[in-house]
Amino acid sequence: MNIEYRNLLPNESKAYRAIRLESLEKFPESFGANYLEALKTEKFRIENDIENQSLERFVFGAFVDQKLIGICAFVKDENSTGNIYQMYVREGFQGKNIGSGLIQAIINEAHSRFKGIEVVLEVTPKNDRAYHLYKKMGFQEVIDEKNSASNIVMKYFT
Repeated sequence: MNIEYRNLLPNESKAYRAIRLESLEKFPESFGANYLEALKTEKFRIENDIENQSLERFVFGAFVDQKLIGICAFVKDENSTGNIYQMYVREGFQGKNIGSGLIQAIINEAHSRFKGIEVVLEVTPKNDRAYHLYKKMGFQEVIDEKNSASNIVMKYFT
């Protein structure tokens, strides 16, 4: 299976929306958003980011035969930190290292756009598969006193 990892293009925002809604419906415990509420949202902020190709906010996709099978978003903060959000791979493609390919593509792109940037993410405590993937990729847990949520904060170390 040949996987292509790349930045989503403006005309792919609807494909992003479909896979994002799928992720919220199938794995509600893994994300900080609600599927039913998301259905009511006319356009997600990240859809606008995809359509407008923001330097500091981008989404990579994993494609098989030009079909979107995975997504991962990156948002740069005002400082030298960037956050990974919405990592998801469709069920039939999970367990094939596609998630690690997406994460690595996002990290590489972030480092090429922003020299010296720190990459962080959050994972829900019960999402063991994602937690172990991130650990395998080089992320380590960090203590974040500002984080009022119960998520685990992880930072990427090269």
